Amino acid sequence: MNWLCAAAAAATGLVACGGGGEGGASNAVSTTGSTSTSGCSVIPTETAGPYPGDGSNSSGGTIANVLIQSGVVRSDIRSSFGGTTTTAPGVGLTVTLKLVNTNASCANLAGYAVYLWHCDRDGNYSMYSSGVTSENYLRGVQVTDANGEVTFTTIFPACYSGRWPHIHFEVYSSLTAATSTPASDQVKTSQLALPSAACNAVYATTGYSASVSNFAAISLASDNVFGNDSGVLQLATLSGSAGAGYTANLQVGIAA
Repeated sequence: MNWLCAAAAAATGLVACGGGGEGGASNAVSTTGSTSTSGCSVIPTETAGPYPGDGSNSSGGTIANVLIQSGVVRSDIRSSFGGTTTTAPGVGLTVTLKLVNTNASCANLAGYAVYLWHCDRDGNYSMYSSGVTSENYLRGVQVTDANGEVTFTTIFPACYSGRWPHIHFEVYSSLTAATSTPASDQVKTSQLALPSAACNAVYATTGYSASVSNFAAISLASDNVFGNDSGVLQLATLSGSAGAGYTANLQVGIAA
């Protein structure tokens, strides 16, 4: 899928919360993404985009690899580590991914490593975007527990031009595989989509105003990643409010 427009948008900044492709604004929401009640399906494979920070490309002429940095294994990814300690501001968001095996009656997948990252409130990606190349906030790795779950404490990402609000993640067979040089045994790369009602509520708050017109101009159906099926298996279930913060949950089906 084409991520060039996302690259350009994040590099040049945001334009300006409003519409989007679904529902209306609300300060308190409980928004459910499409899930299966009779089983589980393999989540689509998506591009890692131009800002993965996983050692697969460079930033400023240097290989960008946060996965080999001491401190990357953490649940709270709001602050940078290993150099600066800048904390990315924004509405609180707790993300829980549950990995299940689509080849084994949706059995929990324990012991897998999940690397998760996303843009900040301004639409910038740490390690890459102008002004934040020295930061590595909003990036981290967790290992799935006995329930196949990982949980990250983070902030609600911006909506930048050409993309529906989203969160990136890569799944590895183990922590060793994720943090080796180069990273190996990657079993899935995908993205989580954030529901419209929460996006409307968040982008009406201080600090997110630049996301308003971008979100009004995009829908899940027109997004260049989620557009093939409107993110049916990638739309998270959210609860909470812009004032108190949100909790997002997504089941990630993998043919293990």
